[in-house]
Amino acid sequence: MDKLRFHVPAMSCMHCVRAIERELSAVPGVSQVEVRLEPKTVTVSFVPPADAATLRDRLAKLGYPAQD
Repeated sequence: MDKLRFHVPAMSCMHCVRAIERELSAVPGVSQVEVRLEPKTVTVSFVPPADAATLRDRLAKLGYPAQD
């Protein structure tokens, strides 16, 4: 199982948190999504077919682009 942490500076409220959790949890292969508003991080545990590019793409399409 892989685990990635993204910095998502566009998050500003609990609506953002719920939207990100809902969107990333729907990606096939994702087993856990942890969104922390204060440090503005998203940590995702996953197996294929999920991958970093897909997760980043989903965040960007949702309006929350990830930064390294």
